[in-house]
Amino acid sequence: MSRTETLKVFSPYDQSLLREIPMQRAKEVEKALEKAYALFLDREKWLPPFKKIEILEKVQELMKGRIEELTKTAAAEGGKPYMDSKVEVMRAINGVKIATEEIGRLTGKQIPMGLTKASVNRLAFTMNEPIGVVASISAFNHPLNLIVHQTVTAFAAGCPVLVKPASTTPLSCLLLLDILHEAGVPESWVQGIITDNETAEKLVTDQRVNFLSFIGSAKVGWYLKSKMAPGTRCALEHGGAAPVIVEPDADLDEMLPALVKGGFYHAGQVCVSVQKVFVHESIAREVAEQMANLAEKLVVGDPLDEKTEVGPLILPKEVDRVEDWVKEAKEKGAEVLCGDKRLSDTCYAPTVLWNPPQNIKVSKEEIFGPVVCVYPYRDRDEAIQMANALDYHFQAAVFTKNIDIAFDTVQKLNATAVMVNDHTAFRVDWMPFGGRDASGEGLGGIPYAMHEMTREKLMVVKSKFL
Repeated sequence: MSRTETLKVFSPYDQSLLREIPMQRAKEVEKALEKAYALFLDREKWLPPFKKIEILEKVQELMKGRIEELTKTAAAEGGKPYMDSKVEVMRAINGVKIATEEIGRLTGKQIPMGLTKASVNRLAFTMNEPIGVVASISAFNHPLNLIVHQTVTAFAAGCPVLVKPASTTPLSCLLLLDILHEAGVPESWVQGIITDNETAEKLVTDQRVNFLSFIGSAKVGWYLKSKMAPGTRCALEHGGAAPVIVEPDADLDEMLPALVKGGFYHAGQVCVSVQKVFVHESIAREVAEQMANLAEKLVVGDPLDEKTEVGPLILPKEVDRVEDWVKEAKEKGAEVLCGDKRLSDTCYAPTVLWNPPQNIKVSKEEIFGPVVCVYPYRDRDEAIQMANALDYHFQAAVFTKNIDIAFDTVQKLNATAVMVNDHTAFRVDWMPFGGRDASGEGLGGIPYAMHEMTREKLMVVKSKFL
């Protein structure tokens, strides 16, 4: 790689050039890893908890003073509408707060002794230690909040971290790193890596890396796991198909706006976006048509316009892909209730499909675009079987006023989390979050990520006075 090679960052809406960033060569990435590893080995340079708390409290204040800049940066590079990007920024600030509070909870516990003759005169307890160097590879769809989840957690847990943002959305990451360093985070603790995929792979598979935090496609995530050094732990967050079960007694007035928001938020480019909605046949057509009516009213356009509700897809080729998948669905018998049109090279109209076959792409794969499929069902167990039939299992939902049906459905749906009377994209940053099976491994959510970035050490003290 030449010294002059740069990463060009384009607006996903109008393809204008936002910025060019110098890319780091393999030698520079190696130096960054050396610094992080040397820092981890030198316990004298570790920061005490009170100091990390002081720094992260300052980070929060600095972020609060730059909300507008953070919002516009995220919206411009990621395409998520201004209103939703501002929500992301506020979540990110709160995420730093959650990590700050969790520092005091990274504690061990006493292990009972004296329960057998061989264990008398002993006192035992565990301690939580930082796991080591963390390598974080992030995704484009939450360019600020995901970086908080993958860097602030590591720093708070006492781990040096090297973070590679998505190549389409590095600006929010770099802005956050500036804020972290301004607040007093020593540069070696949190380092940004702007490089090519080959060099990034060498980074995350290096034996000096103890933990990989990866958010992205299943293909890449499982590949990287297969290449990791022995003993390296990981958290992999991939996509899902987000099934929803709707019973006849569902409150449609509350449900329909929730499903439309959950399906078309960030143009469907969220790993838990509403995608497959299974509705009892007695109300299925009504639900589908009302969803289409609401979807047609959504304002699609420039993410920096405060009126925009649905922005562009991250790359023009994603518009091509979504267009092809919808075309296939129509050819195989799905009925288009709204949408089904390219609005520009970068925007696709929110689309609702009625009863596409189960053996085509919109039914079998994660759409990751502004398309929601509605399927009628007669028997709820059969709908649950179809929902569980895919390899992807992340978050799901059920809408019903019957508590027994709700509990039964929650137990039968194969998902890490099931929402009752809420859409599948619900998330707060202190809850456990992650996929199972092909959808990932390990748990996100700031407290959970911090604990995954530590490991237990047991101390046993023997004394005749115990």
